Amino acid sequence: MNNVLTDQVKRQHMVQLCEYKKKLRSEPILKFLFLELTLRCNERCLHCGSSCGDVPSNEMPVQVYYDFLDKIKHDFPNLPMLCITGGEPLLRKEIFDIMAYAKKLGFGWGMTSNGTLITKDTARRLYDCGMKTISVSLDGMEKSHDEFRRTPGGFAKAVEGIKNLLEYDFQAVQITTVVTKKNIGELDEMFELVRKLDVDSWRVINIEPIGRALNLDGYTLNAEEYRRMFDFIKEKRRAGYPVLYGCSHFLGTEYEREVRDWYFLCNAGIYTASIMANGDITACLDIERRPETIQGNILRDDFTDVWRNRFRLYRTSLADKNEACCTCADRDFCDGGSYHSWNYDNNRQMVCMKEILS
Repeated sequence: MNNVLTDQVKRQHMVQLCEYKKKLRSEPILKFLFLELTLRCNERCLHCGSSCGDVPSNEMPVQVYYDFLDKIKHDFPNLPMLCITGGEPLLRKEIFDIMAYAKKLGFGWGMTSNGTLITKDTARRLYDCGMKTISVSLDGMEKSHDEFRRTPGGFAKAVEGIKNLLEYDFQAVQITTVVTKKNIGELDEMFELVRKLDVDSWRVINIEPIGRALNLDGYTLNAEEYRRMFDFIKEKRRAGYPVLYGCSHFLGTEYEREVRDWYFLCNAGIYTASIMANGDITACLDIERRPETIQGNILRDDFTDVWRNRFRLYRTSLADKNEACCTCADRDFCDGGSYHSWNYDNNRQMVCMKEILS
């Protein structure tokens, strides 16, 4: 009876969220603005959604970022959180100049990083130029991590980078782990490492069908392994540990709000916009880069106009595009799922976690 009541309460919450989401589609709120400073990276991860590494990267001049941040401050009085990413953003040597300018304007900002370049001096410089939060990737224990990221010694450098960060009073230092068939057996060992490091949170996610992972065999979890991962997160959260699943997919009432703080909501285009290294404007940097998903470019288009008057793709339900999604009992809660795992050629969701788990 308690389980039925719990599901009912969850569904009531999700109905309320559904109504709020309808409002967001007509009145979006820019809460998070991602800046992809570079596609260059010193690692060559097997799963990289943007296929980063030793690749050409068409990068914008620093002055373009200064002018763009001036515009955002003028047009959006409630400043969005800046989320700095790449590639490995620390390979962009001007990052400290750009982010010091953002701090001067009053922006809060955070970063995702592989952690390998975070020396004691780098940690200090990040603190000085206003970084609030950071998420560092650790994809399993040493052997698994280094093989997955094709970077010998990467694990040790990342752990050292985390320790250097923890010497400063950042709002949040997080570890993110991509769980695959190769490292799912290391979750307990990883938990002990994360607890020993004493970071603020541990984000546990699954490999996604984007970028290089589209051609990667033998890493994606099966239904039993997904349940193992979700049950692990659920157990740790109930014990009071700050472990959470990412925002990627609708999980059904069994796991919704059990493995993260709130219910599934794809933020693309309603809370989140992103600027690629070349200036292209999209909703989320994990979304496939193709003409219909790119909404403009800040070098030729007014970003504020793009945010207010384009983004139609991201403000309509994906479920309407697919018969199976359209007739699903949970379509209002899922809305066809995440935009980053949508197949835009065949109009179908590549990851239906409800279907996998059932």
